[in-house]
Amino acid sequence: MKPGKKEHNFFSYRDNCLQPAKTGVVSEYPVQLIVNGREIATLIGSPHDLRFLVAGFLRLQGFVSSLSDFEIFSVCEDFGTANVRIKGELPERLKPVLTSGCGTGISFSMPTDILPDAPDHKQRVQPAHIFSLMEELAKKADHYRSHGGIHSAATGRSGKLMLYAEDLGRHNTFDRIAGEALFKGIELRGSELVTSGRVSTEMVAKASLMGIKLIASRTSPTDMAVKLCDQAGICLVGYVRGGSFNVYSHPEMIEDFPTSSKIEGVTGVILAGGTSSRMGRNKALLEINGSSIITRTYRTLAELFHEVVIVTNTPQDYEFIPCRKVPDIYPGIGSVAGLHSALAHSTTERTFVTACDMPFVDPFIIRHLCDMQLDEYDAVIPFSKGGQEPLHAVYTSKCKDIFEIAINNGERKILDILARMNTRLITWDEMKLIVGSTAGFLNVNTPEEYGTIS
Repeated sequence: MKPGKKEHNFFSYRDNCLQPAKTGVVSEYPVQLIVNGREIATLIGSPHDLRFLVAGFLRLQGFVSSLSDFEIFSVCEDFGTANVRIKGELPERLKPVLTSGCGTGISFSMPTDILPDAPDHKQRVQPAHIFSLMEELAKKADHYRSHGGIHSAATGRSGKLMLYAEDLGRHNTFDRIAGEALFKGIELRGSELVTSGRVSTEMVAKASLMGIKLIASRTSPTDMAVKLCDQAGICLVGYVRGGSFNVYSHPEMIEDFPTSSKIEGVTGVILAGGTSSRMGRNKALLEINGSSIITRTYRTLAELFHEVVIVTNTPQDYEFIPCRKVPDIYPGIGSVAGLHSALAHSTTERTFVTACDMPFVDPFIIRHLCDMQLDEYDAVIPFSKGGQEPLHAVYTSKCKDIFEIAINNGERKILDILARMNTRLITWDEMKLIVGSTAGFLNVNTPEEYGTIS
């Protein structure tokens, strides 16, 4: 196995937004060490020359002194196992040892009993808070600046530092923070943690036990740390410096376009669950002026709402969009299922919903619709020149149950369901008074329609 970095898709925060990127991530490789039929440790290191790692570990533990002490020596890189038989017997009780990962028995699929609570999508992390905590960490790390060799870490909330620790070992700083919090009765669940060192698997496991929601580092994580953070629901940030950073897992937890003036109390949702049968390919991925339609729509909504969600049954198609992707709860029954899922996964009382095939969604129209949502209405539905636009509208949370009942009763026509709701209809004459109304409702369903605008 050759050393190096694995290519990883991630997001880079710069210029006020998250942008898709790709770079190498340092590999971290676990090797289960079995000696004379006994599992004695899990070695964690770089994936090259594993036989040297195993043999050297056994030599320095005093189990072997020459190659003739090995009867069997087998390293299986595919399964991450080293099976060794040596002359003589192992001690009945083995002394604890420090492996390459500064610990033994590391688990590489996060146990469910240490998983943190589900991410709170109502409370997104502001990029400014990450920069603030990292700046506070740097100010306190006097030893790190004066003579090097000391790692530091800190926890905080909303950019305000709570606890700080430093130690020779970067893993130990996490232990110190957990211990101080225990003594002082400080709740760490849901807080952010910043560190000066590379983020490894053991550090992620410890952060998960503390209930940390975000880990940020001055440097990079390992590939296995990225994997564990993804499993544990932890947002993992690296290379925090100079007003930018990289996001390796759960980018939806970071506030995108944080300096934009946003509409409070409304979630933005893009419906991307259609079959695109008339187009013959995924409409959302068609490009207009170098950007896919769904990228254009996401950017508009991300500048308007604190959270944007994509309803899709193929989330892998939209990995380049830094937001939550949720499936239909009732798949295969069309747009009514998409509307139901949008409301079921929304974290706010009101939800703006739009289709993925509208390349010119207009912020003026969207703001107008959200402003028109009066307390007595279940939904605000605009008219375009062609008629009602229920897939470019605002709904209250009570509509979720209405759609669910209709689905269970076999109803599929959205307009029939809306006819029974208390709906504020905005006529085309009203809509024409809004800037952007001419192109704002344009959608693309066929190659011919796409050809006229591409």
